[in-house]
Formats: sequence, C-alpha cells, structure tokens
Amino acid sequence: MFSKEESRKLREEFWISFGKSFPRKWILYDTRLKGLSFKFHFDTKLALVALDLEDDLENRIKFWDKLQSLKVILTDDYLPDAIFEEEYYLENGKEISRIYVKLNQRVSIHNKNCWKEVMEFFIEKMTLFEAFFEDYKDFIDS
Repeated sequence: MFSKEESRKLREEFWISFGKSFPRKWILYDTRLKGLSFKFHFDTKLALVALDLEDDLENRIKFWDKLQSLKVILTDDYLPDAIFEEEYYLENGKEISRIYVKLNQRVSIHNKNCWKEVMEFFIEKMTLFEAFFEDYKDFIDS
C-alpha cells in the first residue's frame, strides 16, 4: 500500500513523464464546444481515454444524439472498441455521458512497469479520438 503522499507523488511523476515523453498539445478541454471534453484517466485499476459530455441535460442530449448517429463511423474507422454510455456516473456521483476506450488489462498508476504501455495506449487512442473529432466537429456542433 502507498500513503496518500506517495500515491500523489507517483501520479504526478506519471503525468510529468507522459508530458515529457510525448510533448504534444492535446485538444482535451479546448474543443470549443461547451460541455464536451476529452480526458485521459489512469488510476490503480484501469486506464482509459474518454470523450465526456458534462453540460446541462439539454446540451448533453444534443451532443449525444449527434455522436450516436456517428457511432458506426467511429467504431468502423477510428475506435472499434469504443464504449458508449449515455448515463455514466463519476466517482463523485455526477452523471455524465461518456464515450471511451479502455486498456483491456489490469494496470496501476502505482506500477511503473506498466507506464510505458499506458502512455502508448493514450497516444494511440487519443490521436484517433481527436482525428474523429476534427473530421466531424462541424456536424457535432451543428
């Protein structure tokens, strides 16, 4: 087990290492679409790359319907393992809508031996997610 401070330091070390190993400006929160953002997630149980819809319900529904209509394109041409969850609950209990791809093996941010694999997963999947978004941003925002 790690203390909270040890865990915090490992998390910080991972994200600094990721940024230095793969220096790139990601879209993440800069989608220019209110309530729509990309996220990297890595904790003691899993790693995933996500497209989150976190705005008010009306805006979430609008974006969700557009993304649902693009599901076949996303899964056929970009991310075959994408998981669509209209009702996804964050650890704090907040309900969002999420499309995500997870690394299908047990990883932990506390285990430096799996960091390289997670970083490569992040790079591959987020690059594909962003390419999809750039190709269909105008449609999603219409």
